[in-house]
Amino acid sequence: MHVVVCIKQVPDSAQIRVHPVTNTIMRQGVPTIINPYDLFALEEALRLRDVHGGEVTVLTMGPPMAEDSLRKALTYGADRAVLLTDRYFAGSDTLATSFALSQAIAKIGETFGAPDIVFTGKQTIDGDTAQVGPGIAKRLDLLQLTYVSKICSLDLDAREIKVDRRSEGGTQMLHGRLPCLITMLEGTNEIRRGSLDDALRAARSQIVKWSAGDAGIEDLSKCGLRGSPTVVKRVFAPTVRTEKAEQITTTDKALGDLADELIVEIFARQPALEHELAFDASA
Repeated sequence: MHVVVCIKQVPDSAQIRVHPVTNTIMRQGVPTIINPYDLFALEEALRLRDVHGGEVTVLTMGPPMAEDSLRKALTYGADRAVLLTDRYFAGSDTLATSFALSQAIAKIGETFGAPDIVFTGKQTIDGDTAQVGPGIAKRLDLLQLTYVSKICSLDLDAREIKVDRRSEGGTQMLHGRLPCLITMLEGTNEIRRGSLDDALRAARSQIVKWSAGDAGIEDLSKCGLRGSPTVVKRVFAPTVRTEKAEQITTTDKALGDLADELIVEIFARQPALEHELAFDASA
């Protein structure tokens, strides 16, 4: 079994600042981490390998410094790391990113064996679009299983997989065939610590580095800014609210009476809300 896990190196969101004049994100001096959602995907891939055998390849697209995140993934137990790095990828939006990654995954399949499963996190903390995973699946013509909360079973001989998927109405159990792409939800597992042997191996491992040409990308117009129709006009920090929360303390009222008083108070402050709820209830 061969599993590919797409990860991304992102700035630590707890330390991101916005420039007061240009309204752009200030990345200088901000530490980078592996996108937290991708760690759930990586751990799930490692668990499948522990049970069924095979290899786990981690893939990322980014500048040369993204090698740090790949080595971190190797310390958790991944078998191989591939860095897709080229100046042509600079400024990529989700459309260009999914194109480049899908080409790299196809190249990985030719070089190291076709992947049975491609894992991604459900989204990234610096974009929050959740578009790259499905974009890769579409380009590679893979069955896509998104927002997966649990892998129930995997039968490599029959090439079948069953998963639980979170939906608005509850949980769906989906039955599909391999190969497929899975985007994992947060909280589904906890990344392992990794062994000392893995840490030593990660330190001396050779990271596979591919340029656009190495990955077999011929149409460079689909990469980077040229292949990115998304235009970001402005980035800004949320306005700090001046209103303070009002605390209501009660000791002698029943819970139902307090709830009624709160509802009356809310409707008094937001009269439009009462009409909207009444309209929805009558519809």
